[in-house]
Amino acid sequence: MDAIVPVEVIEGKIYLIRGQKVMLDNDLADLYGVKTFNLNKAVKRNISRFPQDFMFQLTKEEADSLRFQIGMSKIEGRGGRRYLPYAFTEQGVAMLSSVLKSERAVQVNIAIMRAFVKLREILSTHKELAHKLAELEQKIEKHDEEIKAVFDAIRKLMAPPQEPKKRKIGFIVRERSAIYKTRRLKAVKK
Repeated sequence: MDAIVPVEVIEGKIYLIRGQKVMLDNDLADLYGVKTFNLNKAVKRNISRFPQDFMFQLTKEEADSLRFQIGMSKIEGRGGRRYLPYAFTEQGVAMLSSVLKSERAVQVNIAIMRAFVKLREILSTHKELAHKLAELEQKIEKHDEEIKAVFDAIRKLMAPPQEPKKRKIGFIVRERSAIYKTRRLKAVKK
């Protein structure tokens, strides 16, 4: 049976806030086909099922940051939200299925759980890839000197040979020049 909501749509509504993957109350209400007010009212009626690690309310700074990223309506004025949004962790979303008991809620919950699982698989694949890359870098560092020596030898082989100094053709006479004693000659002439 095909999911009511495609996994890709759900993945786009999962945010990383406070180091946790969460979904916001207005996105969940859209997926479940209820108003955000009614979803939060059902949660507040069963607040004991939603401890802090299942659900938390965003701070003003977090809400402002999300407003710029995803285009949420302003909290104050012009009919926007009058309160800060709630964020539900994966466990909180699972708990929503016990609070919202419609058939659509059950089907949407299944789709959301599959999206969270898919994201976990993707993240684990990226971690494994990063780990393998780090191992490869360490191996390269260990063999760095050896690789450098090989490249130096290749460069020497690729360099053009140096030509030896050219020798002059012919004979070179290497005699001592005659030493004339000019003083003796001058003395003899007088």
